[in-house]
Amino acid sequence: MTKYQESIMKAIFFVAASTSILAVILICLFLFVNGIPAMAKIGVFDFLLGRTWKPNNIPPSYGIYPMILGSIYVTAGAVLIGVPIGLLTAIFMAWYCPDKLYRILKPAINLLAGIPSVVYGFFGLVVIVPFIRDTFGGTGSSMLTASILLGIMILPTITTVSESAIRAVPQSYYEGGLALGASHERSIFFVLLPAAKSGIMAAVVLGIGRAIGETMAVIMVAGNQARMPAGIIKGVRTLTANIVIEMGYAADLHREALIATAVVLFVFILLINLALSLLKRRAG
Repeated sequence: MTKYQESIMKAIFFVAASTSILAVILICLFLFVNGIPAMAKIGVFDFLLGRTWKPNNIPPSYGIYPMILGSIYVTAGAVLIGVPIGLLTAIFMAWYCPDKLYRILKPAINLLAGIPSVVYGFFGLVVIVPFIRDTFGGTGSSMLTASILLGIMILPTITTVSESAIRAVPQSYYEGGLALGASHERSIFFVLLPAAKSGIMAAVVLGIGRAIGETMAVIMVAGNQARMPAGIIKGVRTLTANIVIEMGYAADLHREALIATAVVLFVFILLINLALSLLKRRAG
């Protein structure tokens, strides 16, 4: 490749990288320019800690505290369900799975990652909601239902990334554990997994990001009541659901409050990524 061609490729790569950075900057500007003034009008504490969301009242109320708790609870439930199953599946695929079964299991997990969220929502609506209703009572559209569905949805991300992290650990770590007298299982759980913890933490954070940002599937199974969470079999509304449900007809301060809700969600994602960076530094 000539120097002229190299210069052209460098320019192309620079433009591509700059476009990505510019897109992030523009998104941040749009959110903060439109969202921060709304928080100032409503009052930051009234907005973040207010327990009533009634934009059509006179005077209107724009408290998103119930939606913040709803997002946290649903995401935490999804993590409790999805992380153990996903991590154990990754260990099985990396160290226990026969080749014939692996050739079936790996494409199946990749297929799970490609299923649209609305299809997951229909599955939850037709299968999980009736099961929860018949087993625990209530309407079935609840925090528990949303957590189970999101736990299923984050499985491909956690499994794939965790498996890659486990396979990236040098074989000598495992062999060293065996040489010191550890069993096969102890070598995996107490030698390989600690060595792969950075990759596993990244998988968990990616799963949390997927769960907290999911919208359509949650809308279909969570109940969407804008009220304080009252139990795992009661309906909740998440931040993402609140934005999507009302943005179509919102105007003026109501619309700005929904954009401010997106700012809060954006800050959550930033904090999650910051926490991952700090954990990686400590691990390093």
